[in-house]
Amino acid sequence: MKQFLFITSVFAMILMTSCTENERVKNFGGTQTIELPAGEKLIEATWKGDQLWYLTRPMRENESPETFKFQEKSSFGMIEGTVIFKESK
Repeated sequence: MKQFLFITSVFAMILMTSCTENERVKNFGGTQTIELPAGEKLIEATWKGDQLWYLTRPMRENESPETFKFQEKSSFGMIEGTVIFKESK
């Protein structure tokens, strides 16, 4: 039994480290934080396969930085991923 748990743990660690952060968040759940370059405003975010694409524009003078949460709502409430976008001035 101990050997089975060890092999399963090693396999899970290899699987988790062989994925990019985007793949882990999208496929296995969890949270990823993306800090946008100073002066960039988030417009939209979407997944194309395992790739995360996001649209930004220059921040206007009267705008202040915000934080946005892009999250998945799965059918069964399990393995839900979240991407947090943080803007800075």
